[in-house]
Amino acid sequence: MMLGRSSDYELTCSMKFTDLKLKKPLLNALADIGIEAPTSIQEKVFSPIMSGRDVVGVAQTGTGKTFAYLLPSLNLWKFTKSPNPQILIIVPTRELVAQVVLEINKLSTYISLVAVGVYGGTNIRTQKAEVMKGLDVIVGTPGRLVDLMLDGVLKTKYIKRLIIDEVDEMLNLGFRTQLNLILDFLPAKRQNLMFSATLPGPVLDIITAFTDYYTKIEAAPSGAPLENIDQFVYEAPNFNTKANLLELLLDVDRDMHKVLVFVGTKKYADALFTRMETSIGEKVGIIHSSKSQNNRFAAVEGFDSGVVRVLIATDVIARGLDLSDISHVINFGLPDAPEQYIHRIGRTGRVERKGIAISFVAEDELENLEQIEQLMEMTIPRKIVPEELEISKELIELEKTVEFVPFNNHKMRTHKPTGAAFHEKSEKNNKVNVRVSHDDLMKKKYKKQFRKGKS
Repeated sequence: MMLGRSSDYELTCSMKFTDLKLKKPLLNALADIGIEAPTSIQEKVFSPIMSGRDVVGVAQTGTGKTFAYLLPSLNLWKFTKSPNPQILIIVPTRELVAQVVLEINKLSTYISLVAVGVYGGTNIRTQKAEVMKGLDVIVGTPGRLVDLMLDGVLKTKYIKRLIIDEVDEMLNLGFRTQLNLILDFLPAKRQNLMFSATLPGPVLDIITAFTDYYTKIEAAPSGAPLENIDQFVYEAPNFNTKANLLELLLDVDRDMHKVLVFVGTKKYADALFTRMETSIGEKVGIIHSSKSQNNRFAAVEGFDSGVVRVLIATDVIARGLDLSDISHVINFGLPDAPEQYIHRIGRTGRVERKGIAISFVAEDELENLEQIEQLMEMTIPRKIVPEELEISKELIELEKTVEFVPFNNHKMRTHKPTGAAFHEKSEKNNKVNVRVSHDDLMKKKYKKQFRKGKS
C-alpha cells in the first residue's frame, strides 16, 4: 500500500529461511553459518525487495540489516559473462566495506560470484587492478567509488541494484556531494535499497534524490530504546573527572571485560588514549579516521579477540562493525544528534544478550541528554558517583580552547571576520582584474586594428 511517497509494510507471521523461497546455494551457505531463522527486518524486507520495489529499511543496530539486503539481492542476482558489476553497495567507512565483503563471501560460498571492496586511504592502483579483472558486486566508500568512476575503471551501465547502508551517517559525514556524483553515473532503471538504524527528517531529502516512490519498512521505531540494554548516567564536570571515573569503574567492576568508549572527536580520543595507556597499558586501543588502515584493523581485531579490554572510538565505527560480546558502552561525552546515541549503545546487548550503556554527562551536555530522553520517550536513571571518585577542577588544553567544539565530529569551526586591513593597499594591489579581449591586446601591441582572417 502506497501512502504518498512511502508506505509501511508489516508482516506478522514468523518464518524460517526455508519459507522465503531462497535458492538452494544461499540456504546451504546459511546452514554452514548456523542461522535458521530471519530477524524481523530480514523477514519484512524480503518480499518487497524480491518484487522489485525500492525499499527504505529502518532497524536498530545489531538486527541483521546487512543480511536483510544481501539475501534478496543475491537471490535475484543472475550470472552473466559481463566483467562489470550488477550490484553497487555504498557504506560510510573502510571497516564496514571489509565487513560487508566478508558477509557476501559467506553467503556466496556455493555461488560463482566475485565481490570487491574499495575505500580510500590505500593504494588506488591495487583496487583498479581488482576492478578491471571483473566483478559482480562492488562495495565501497563514496569518495573512492567516485574516483574509480571518473577514471573510467568502474563501469556502471549494468548496475541493477543500488544499496546504501547507513544512509543517515552518509549525510552526517558530508558525503552528499559524492552521492550526487555517483547518481549521475548510474542507469535510471535500477532498484534502490537504503538501510539505517535511524531516519531523521533531513535524510529523506537525499533518499528522494535517488527514488520517487519507496516502501518504508521499520523493524522498530527509530528512537526506541533497546530492550536488552540497561542505561544510566553519571554526572561528571570535565575530562579529568570523567577519566578518573572510567578508571575507577574498570578497577572495581570485573564484568567490564569488553568496553567500547565513545568520544566525539579525534583529539579527545587521542587525549583519553594517552591517559588510559598509563593505567591499563596494552589493554586499551583506539580507532578513528586519522589512524592508518593497519592500525584501525589491528585495534578492532584486538578488541574482538579480547586482547584489548577498552576500545576508544569516535562515531566512525558506531555503524556496521560486527563486534561481538561487548559488555559495556561508555559515552565519554554525549553526541549532539540524539539518534547517534541509539547507534552507540546498540553496540552492546546484541543477539538477545544483556548489555550496559553508561553516559558521563557534564553540565553543558544536559540539553543533549534531554533531547535523547525525548527521542526515546524515557528518563535515563541517574547514579550517584562513587565516594572514592576524585573530582578534578583542572581542565585539559582541549577544554580551554574556545574555538574547539567538544563532542561534535561533524560541526565546522566558524570563521570570524577580522575586519579591514590595517594599512592601505599599494597601488599595484589596488588594481581590479578586468578581462581584455585578444583584439584589444593586439591593437595595443601593434598600434592598429586586427581582425581574424585579414592581414
